[in-house]
Amino acid sequence: MTDPKNDRSKKQIIDQTAAFVRERLDGAESGHDWWHIERVWNNTKLILETEEADHFVCELTALLHDIADSKFYDGDESVGPRVAGQFLQRQDVDPDVIEHVQKIILNMSFKASLGEVSFHSKELEIVQDADRLDAIGAVGIARAFNYGGFKNREIYNPAIPPMEQLDKENYKKSSAPTINHFYEKLLLLRDRMNTSTAKHIAAKRHEFMERYLQQFYKEWNGQA
Repeated sequence: MTDPKNDRSKKQIIDQTAAFVRERLDGAESGHDWWHIERVWNNTKLILETEEADHFVCELTALLHDIADSKFYDGDESVGPRVAGQFLQRQDVDPDVIEHVQKIILNMSFKASLGEVSFHSKELEIVQDADRLDAIGAVGIARAFNYGGFKNREIYNPAIPPMEQLDKENYKKSSAPTINHFYEKLLLLRDRMNTSTAKHIAAKRHEFMERYLQQFYKEWNGQA
């Protein structure tokens, strides 16, 4: 039997976490801002309707997963877990929960999956799916081009083909045109979803990206 007082306490911590993240990410690059966090949070809750996992850990991680994305901190992957842990400690969250959240943040990114992943949990699967769903489909396309513009990258360059063999370091160093990102990441995510809910959603978003690319190449090549 659940403890209503404990449930209220967890809700308060989740609400405080959301407020903290919203304030900290004010003015962030819009592909990794509060609205991205909110979408991932909502995706997480949607997946949890059909998957068994620790809701508290999943929601906290969804909220904190990009609190300090390494791509904005010279590639330092320790900053995010550290900032998340420091905040949760101030909320008197159980140390085991904090450690779980930190391990998920460190291991859930696409970049992390290109190297050796030493941690796994059902909660990681769910939040990873929720984050990956926001990287594909219409929103994913918008985020990709927004970030490409933020980094002053070319939209497309036929002379620069996508990398076929990606590893973690090459992915981190890449400054390729945004269209390449579809082939190096976005179109790969459908088949890397963990849960049945995410797989179903991803299939539709994947098809949308394929249709978009067909239209893009027609317009690029001056076809009707």
